[in-house]
Amino acid sequence: MNKKLFAVLAASSVLLAVCTACGESSSTAESSVAETTAAESSAAETTAPESSEAAESVAAEDIEFEEPVVAEDGHAFLYINDGQFYVSYDGTANSLMTYAAGVPKITGDGTYTVSVDAGTKGCQFDIGGDANGDYRCDGLSFAAVIVKGGTTLYPNMCIEIKEIRMDGKPITMNAKNYTSSDDGKEMRANIYNQWVNNFPEDAHTADGAVTGDFGEYSSQIVDPSDFKKWQKIEVDFEVTGTGDQGAAGGAEKKDETSEESSEAAESSEAAESSEAAEAAESSEAAAESSEG
Repeated sequence: MNKKLFAVLAASSVLLAVCTACGESSSTAESSVAETTAAESSAAETTAPESSEAAESVAAEDIEFEEPVVAEDGHAFLYINDGQFYVSYDGTANSLMTYAAGVPKITGDGTYTVSVDAGTKGCQFDIGGDANGDYRCDGLSFAAVIVKGGTTLYPNMCIEIKEIRMDGKPITMNAKNYTSSDDGKEMRANIYNQWVNNFPEDAHTADGAVTGDFGEYSSQIVDPSDFKKWQKIEVDFEVTGTGDQGAAGGAEKKDETSEESSEAAESSEAAESSEAAEAAESSEAAAESSEG
């Protein structure tokens, strides 16, 4: 009886030990699997953004972006904001439309063109991550032709806007622009400035100062509602009052110089021909005298 009881107790003890051991192994295995799964999930989450960033980096490196354009003293540029104050150009490299912006240097009186283009690869990539995107601006909050440092460089400068084009099509101008310097540094011609409702003290045109109320001349020469779904804006303008000939004026001056040089050359050739003829006549006279 005692042996049987001992055997039963022994068997029970072994079974309990086995069950306890199995329970510990199962729990440990499940824990290990969970930890492994969590680690793999974490690794996947970490790898995903890194892979995305790497792909984006590689993609960006493969794209030939246009060069950002920064306006320096003496340069003219189109300061512009779309209707949402989102896409803009302010003459710096931080603007979305800085890529391939048309920023000519003012060299004197003449005709110039400033421009911005939201359709560039750089602008499209910065906006939506796709250099071949087709994002289009909508509306107009502000626009002006600015000559950086113009008040100092050309204090008597006048800017007359001749034509404004949106994606190649002319925009109707409802008034004429005037020239002024709101900050005493830059010279500007407002295209659409909703914050200016009367002439600044230094407002002027090529014909002199402008005063009174807006009418023929205004700070808002276009209707912002005309600017719908656009990418490229170009502005042609004429500069006078600098005291120098530049751009188109420079070409005329070059032609005049060329004509003067041509006339001088012809005059020199004529003089040489005359001298040669006189020399020949003198030589013949000497020969005849010697024969006599």
